[in-house]
Amino acid sequence: MNSSNKQNSASSVNQSVKHQLLVPSSKEDLTGDDIVKKFLQNPLKKLFTYSETWFNLSFGTAMNPFYYLGSLAFFFLWVVLFSGVYVYIFFDTGIQATYQSIEYITHEQWYLGGVMRSLHRYASDAAIIVVVVHILREFALDRFRGFRWFSWFTGMAPLWLMVMLGITGYWLVWDQVAQYIAQGSARLLDVLPFLGGGMGRNFLGENINDRFFTLMTLLHLVGGPMVLIFSLWIHVKRISNVSPMGPTGLAAISFLALLVLSLVKPAVSHGPAEMLRIPTELDIDWFYLNVFPLLQYWSAEAVWGLILGVTFLLSFLPWLPWRRTPNAATVQLDHCNGCGQCLDDCPYDAVSIQARSDGARWKNEAVVNPDLCASCGICVGSCPSSNPFRRVDKQLTTGIDIPASPVYAMYAAVNTALAALNGSTKILVYGCKHGVDASLINSPGVASITFPCTGMLPSGFVDYALKKGADGVMISGCRSSDCHYRFGNQWVEQRLQRERTPSLRKKTDRQRIESCWGADIDADKLIGAVDLFYQKILREKCSGEVEDK
Repeated sequence: MNSSNKQNSASSVNQSVKHQLLVPSSKEDLTGDDIVKKFLQNPLKKLFTYSETWFNLSFGTAMNPFYYLGSLAFFFLWVVLFSGVYVYIFFDTGIQATYQSIEYITHEQWYLGGVMRSLHRYASDAAIIVVVVHILREFALDRFRGFRWFSWFTGMAPLWLMVMLGITGYWLVWDQVAQYIAQGSARLLDVLPFLGGGMGRNFLGENINDRFFTLMTLLHLVGGPMVLIFSLWIHVKRISNVSPMGPTGLAAISFLALLVLSLVKPAVSHGPAEMLRIPTELDIDWFYLNVFPLLQYWSAEAVWGLILGVTFLLSFLPWLPWRRTPNAATVQLDHCNGCGQCLDDCPYDAVSIQARSDGARWKNEAVVNPDLCASCGICVGSCPSSNPFRRVDKQLTTGIDIPASPVYAMYAAVNTALAALNGSTKILVYGCKHGVDASLINSPGVASITFPCTGMLPSGFVDYALKKGADGVMISGCRSSDCHYRFGNQWVEQRLQRERTPSLRKKTDRQRIESCWGADIDADKLIGAVDLFYQKILREKCSGEVEDK
């Protein structure tokens, strides 16, 4: 093929094309939050997206920490737990013994006890950091409303429990920082009407005794962690396939970073607490103790107002305004054999398998909980009945379907897109609403279809497109490891690699299928990938024609 033909085929990628849309837009339209999206969410989204691009270059998408913030928080809490257990072995409760025991493991046993104390401190800070970044990222990507309200709302309790456990942990050191936060806590607790205002007097003199440290130890080591574990379980209750640590390599790198920091800058105490003296210079942990300096300038009531105001704002953010989720998936029993693949693939545990209710020859059937369903369509892509080669009387029907984007509409859209293709080389692009916009690929030889999630794409529709006239199929969606619905692109890749059912047929030419994953800022990446794919198919066709001659 001469250079002029190459230039013409390359430039054709930037011409017009018909774009088929399988996204229910009307029911997800938002009103009343344009200012929030423009001035808060969109700038934050750009910041995260560009930052993640650099992290992908450094770590790869499989270990980008931004994609595993929740799992990293769990991992850091595991480090906190195990290091805390070791520190507790040498910890003595008592107004005199507490400080001395901490000093012993810090300095006399620096090679292990000191490292464990530092790991305990820095892993606690890291947990708070990734949780806060996780909250900001979910807000920026608008992943907190609609069906996601439960995870967001129940995530507030673990956050504040972590903060309270961190504060009580600093109390147990009983140095000057502990004295400072104890007196600040007393001021905050004194204004609560149900405590009677007696806390402050206990910290103005030598009124603290050994039983107080026993109580704080039980609260920090037993009661608090148990409540935290329970609240975390509730937080992830509606999410399937939760990873408690994330990728092993990322966990190893994170632990190594904590270990190096513990050795280079070990955690140490201030001088011992003296209740009759006021500390003048302190180095506080701003991740946990950030509200206490406000007490120097604000009243305790004002600080409580800030704490409660932020808490209520964050907790009820999903309803400001509310996002309406499209109708939940529905099961068509006439076409459901109860295989359970939709159960395995559902990212939000919305599908369950129960005994058959219609007396059919199959033993089980799928059942959808509409309160948990995200209407992502991943279950449609996982259903073996979502096969365009099936013989149907009137229209294609599958075992589980999305009312707003039914599989027969997908079938019609594919046929329409294939009919719109012209030229010597024809490429069909399957795209995703939440990834890079596939409609930006403009060419008479390229057509695109957008799904609510690429995971909705059954592998049979890839075979169908190739058999019905497409020379190649490009599949696009969110960035790898960062699917808007958690697993959509991952499941598609596994189906194409024949590692997950329903898988691509063995006789399908895998060389005629490509994938390109990207965020909305990666339009040039997708256009370039389609162009290269177009050139590849065109060269193969040209070489085939030469061989035939």
